[in-house]
Amino acid sequence: MAAMAVDSGGREAQGHPRRWLILGVILVAQLTVLLDNTVLNVAIPSLTRELDASSSDIQWMINAYSLVQSGLLLTAGSAADRYGRKKLLAAGLVLFGIGSLAAGLAQSSGQLIAARAGMGVGGALLMTTTLAVVVQVFDKDERVKAIALWSTVNSLGFASGPLIGGIMLDHFWWGAIFLINIPVALVALVAVVRMVPESKDPRGDRPDLLGAVLSTIGMTAVVYAIISGPDHGWTSGQVLVPAAVGVLVLGLFVLWELRIPHPMLDMHFFRDRRFVGAVAGAVFVAFGMGGSLYLLTQHLQFVLGYGPLEAGVRTAPLALTVVVLNLAGLGARMVVKLGTPGAIATGMSLLSGGLAAIALLSGGTDGTYGGMFLGLVMMGAGIAVAAPAMANAIMSAIPQEKAGVGAGINGTLAEFGTGLGVAVLGAVLSSRFFALVAVSAASLPAALAAAGSQAERERIADAFASGLATSQLVGAAWVLFGGLLAAALLRRAERADSLVSAPAATDASPGPAGGTGTGRTTSTGTATPAGTSTGTGTGTGAPAGTGTGVGTAPGTDGAAREGGAAQAP
Repeated sequence: MAAMAVDSGGREAQGHPRRWLILGVILVAQLTVLLDNTVLNVAIPSLTRELDASSSDIQWMINAYSLVQSGLLLTAGSAADRYGRKKLLAAGLVLFGIGSLAAGLAQSSGQLIAARAGMGVGGALLMTTTLAVVVQVFDKDERVKAIALWSTVNSLGFASGPLIGGIMLDHFWWGAIFLINIPVALVALVAVVRMVPESKDPRGDRPDLLGAVLSTIGMTAVVYAIISGPDHGWTSGQVLVPAAVGVLVLGLFVLWELRIPHPMLDMHFFRDRRFVGAVAGAVFVAFGMGGSLYLLTQHLQFVLGYGPLEAGVRTAPLALTVVVLNLAGLGARMVVKLGTPGAIATGMSLLSGGLAAIALLSGGTDGTYGGMFLGLVMMGAGIAVAAPAMANAIMSAIPQEKAGVGAGINGTLAEFGTGLGVAVLGAVLSSRFFALVAVSAASLPAALAAAGSQAERERIADAFASGLATSQLVGAAWVLFGGLLAAALLRRAERADSLVSAPAATDASPGPAGGTGTGRTTSTGTATPAGTSTGTGTGTGAPAGTGTGVGTAPGTDGAAREGGAAQAP
């Protein structure tokens, strides 16, 4: 049997011969996409001044990218499985490069928002195909390590965006943060074409066009409602109508996927508690990272008074902690030592504690960087432990031939969580800020400029600092809740699996002569090479050599001859 596994799955058993080089190539592509989730945060003051952008414009510049990605990720993953992951990986790099060029040359807020949306199309293709390729080229033994590195780059891209943006803004104008993507995308494109192997679902399921349309409309509408909430009010028609449309369309998507023979997303995945637990954790990790980085860059620049480069450098401990700990193998060791639920609970608790430390220890306008440094290190440690465990849990619960869809689910959750974090924590910040001071300005710089005295400017800055602390504490509470929820679901899944596997191990085991005995007996039975078994109990045999016994205690393996007595465990 072992020989058959090797012969029939040699590629699976060995992995691709150039798998580590391929991993390096796709991680470069992945890093480029992820940087653009957060690189714009550090440019908020520059965009506010040079493009006369309001707070609403800034949120759309940031969220247009994640909005389009969230809507297209499932469709992109399904298309990659059907038409080829290499093809769509290359197409994603091309589209991402074109969108970056348009963003770098934008002359108005509207043009930049549109360009960011175009980049999101390419980003959706890249987000799904990179993880799918990792699953395809690595065997099961090395896959956990590869996904840990992929997850490290995931976190690095989010966390190092402000640093890269700060360096660029210190030497160039804001458009350079997008133009730098172009040479990286070109190099990655050449490497993908030359080295990455093509892979697709061998069954070649028919495309689920209606499912693709429904998922895109539904996800886009829901994320749009989340983004619009802070500006228009959560009870306004501009928020409730798209939210209702999104929920309705996603409901239709679920019903459609349940009734067709070749669904884009098999809803039975959600019966797996491990999958559901990992899904819950992934959303809250993205919620904490996306929302906190959106707040951190404003805290560093608007409250503590650092410039763009200084602010970017001071967010680096988060990225460095993630990289150092994951390269040291901490995440994999914690999963082995604590199990997946324990690793996720530990990591999410650290992430939550880091957010709380930043809120409570970094102070207001007269605060210091020390509390923020501690919080960033704690956040990095939490991400290094929790993120690889959750990504591996999601991909392990999905068949390998559906790796693109699995990656689409994982990416959708990350983008949805990021958009949710920016929208919700941004709403908390705005609500707290405007509750403390009565200003008509649309942004903090405008409010400070309109202030009539130094005392009023200080009062406005203190109110903004208070709003930041409140929103960070809200984020910490939700991240902790999400971590404990995910760990509880995964723990229940493991217990359910152990209860199912224990009777299976007791009730069915192969006999040495090729027969199988099932059941329980009252004493120990012994099997002979001829396939007979002795002991106390009753059993029936079948021509194929199966036997069934009835009793109260397990016996040893045995095979029954037709009409004979069986002592089977």
